[in-house]
Amino acid sequence: MLDDFFIRALIGGIGTALVTGPLGCFIIWRRLAYFGDTLSHSALLGVAIALLFEINITFAVFITSLIVAFSLLLLQRGRNLPSDTLLGMLAHSAIALGLVVLAFMTWVRVDLLGFLFGDILSITKTDIAVIWLGGLAVLATLARIWRPLFAATVSAEIAKAEGLKPDYTNIIFMVMMALVIAISMKIVGVMLITALLIIPAAAARSFSSSPEQMALIAIIFGSIAVCFGLFGSLEFDTPAGPSIIVSTLLLFIISILPNLFSIRKKKNSI
Repeated sequence: MLDDFFIRALIGGIGTALVTGPLGCFIIWRRLAYFGDTLSHSALLGVAIALLFEINITFAVFITSLIVAFSLLLLQRGRNLPSDTLLGMLAHSAIALGLVVLAFMTWVRVDLLGFLFGDILSITKTDIAVIWLGGLAVLATLARIWRPLFAATVSAEIAKAEGLKPDYTNIIFMVMMALVIAISMKIVGVMLITALLIIPAAAARSFSSSPEQMALIAIIFGSIAVCFGLFGSLEFDTPAGPSIIVSTLLLFIISILPNLFSIRKKKNSI
């Protein structure tokens, strides 16, 4: 079964959607889309470091994303610059540094487009194992810290008053973000990881009446987008990673259509 490259892509993509759905909800609730973008951009620097020192790429991306995340925390404590400025500086500096390092490594043949936009159709059984084991670890951790993390999302002051240690849960959240980016990179690439995190969650928002329901629907939407994107890529000979993101966009457009029609009806009634 797993000898078929398309089946492997489906299994790996759905495994990624299981994790990006709930984590993407917290990114939306916390308005951290640009933070996710910063970590995903730093993944290319992790790839360059992995190739330079001949170490595992997923591990190098994970460590690099963690370093960038904690560097942001340290820079924010100084409060010399606004958060969005720091995020922009770190995001573009990391990806530029990664590209420069790769350019110097003339002895290494690098599939740059694969790293930037994903190469899901080339994932191996080992990649699938990493995605599912890493994803299950993230989901188990997220389930364990769901209450304190959600409380810190609503109000850090209230979470502190209830003794829920929001600073501790925020650090765990950053570690989970770094891990998800590391295991998702081969699916949609460093340029599109954030889209896979936030678009299914944004689409799920219109159909949800509770945080838990939104996380579940985000998983379903992400899985549907992976299936439609891969089948569309096969049918129309388009890049698989971008095709998946286009599918998430179509789901989001469908999700907001009822609201658009209701607004139009209200205007007409007025």
